[in-house]
Amino acid sequence: MTIRIYLAGPGVFYPDPIAHSEELKVICEQYGLEGVFPMDAGLDISNLGKHQAARAIYEANIKLIDSCAGVMADMQAFRGPGMDGGTAFEMGYAVAKGLPVVGYNTQSTYLARTRDFYSGLEKRAGDEVDPNGLMVEDFDLVDNLMMACGAQSIVSDAQSAADLLSRLCAVD
Repeated sequence: MTIRIYLAGPGVFYPDPIAHSEELKVICEQYGLEGVFPMDAGLDISNLGKHQAARAIYEANIKLIDSCAGVMADMQAFRGPGMDGGTAFEMGYAVAKGLPVVGYNTQSTYLARTRDFYSGLEKRAGDEVDPNGLMVEDFDLVDNLMMACGAQSIVSDAQSAADLLSRLCAVD
């Protein structure tokens, strides 16, 4: 039996999301996994209003996650120094369900990416702060501590994530 893995990440926003999903699915197959991409729900939202479409996509993605044994999450920075908010939610939902979550990220730490994003940060009372005076956490993690600590592991690439998930899900 093939183990289904939800492929969380901002790939649905890429110029060719289907090609991106196929690349991830090929990687999953190498480890006996079936990669399930958010667009696999096959939704037709063309006749829905924006809010109705959003709700339909949300519900379809929840059903897809519910049908899977684990989540492989692309934690790369997206539209700023932090990861995609939808991916963060999907990770949290999976963790709450007791599913293994393995993230991947080839980028530097959250603090380093935030420095780069703002072209530097100020020091205030020993902490680094953004232009709004808000402290930027420094735990040497790839993203916010709730995301980084929520994953069982964060590895460097999708191949390593699929490999680890195949072993984590085989134990269950």
